Amino acid sequence: MTRSAYVALVTCFNDDETLNFAATRAQVRRQVAAGNNIMCAGTNGDFTALTHGERLHLLEEMVDEVAGRVKVIFNAGCPATFETLQFARACDAIGVDGIAVVTPYFIACTQDGLVRHFSTVADAVQTPVYLYDIPARTQNHIEPATARLLAEHPNIAGIKDSGGTTETVLEYLKVAEEVGGFEVYCAPDHLVHWGLQQGCAGVISGLGNVAPQILAAILSGFNSGDTAAAEAAQEVFAALRKDIYGLGYPPAMVKRALYTMDPSVGLSRQPALMPDPDQDAALAAILKTHRLT
Repeated sequence: MTRSAYVALVTCFNDDETLNFAATRAQVRRQVAAGNNIMCAGTNGDFTALTHGERLHLLEEMVDEVAGRVKVIFNAGCPATFETLQFARACDAIGVDGIAVVTPYFIACTQDGLVRHFSTVADAVQTPVYLYDIPARTQNHIEPATARLLAEHPNIAGIKDSGGTTETVLEYLKVAEEVGGFEVYCAPDHLVHWGLQQGCAGVISGLGNVAPQILAAILSGFNSGDTAAAEAAQEVFAALRKDIYGLGYPPAMVKRALYTMDPSVGLSRQPALMPDPDQDAALAAILKTHRLT
């Protein structure tokens, strides 16, 4: 199986915090040129700062720019199943390759509640649905037994694991072994090559916004059987991750690092990270060290 890389693309903003679609399209083209697929409205896309209409408009712009050259997955997840269904049905109409559904946030869910949430969405659409587990941000975790139950659903195609632990990845991979067609996407950037070696279908990366070619090199090396090339690219990617993420909240650091490279991406909506001269200087030095500027 050929493994795939998706980048959880940043959302670009103008100075007045309105969406900058021209800059966002430029970022899409940059990822397409590297051979990476796109995740729209993920954590690195500031989806929680977007209105319902803005998320759909953003998806339409991305799908139009991609024009079928790579795959597009849209994060339709909301705290309530009701609104998640609205997004998911819109995805069917717009046309995407997959619908990621992040676990509800703010609302504390039982495992039964999660099963009902994901099953209801998967029942309502034709587009394949991917579970999206990021417990550090949502405070709700898809237990492996729950993933096993949901994997039996004919329209649930896999899971994006952003939990950050190797143990959970391996548990989800056991589910994939037992249920044919269930794909596991390992999100932590320091585990890309490891995840591929364990059997993951690919990766959905935030750091790929900063270094799309390095991410693509890990995948191309693995897919071609060039383990040395994949490992070398992973070492570079992991070192970049350590340096950038060591400065603060990862999505904010990714956006700010990318801003340092290309100011057209803009700042994130408040109350997100504000510019800090010392932090910017540190990011600039990191990017120079890794030959990204």
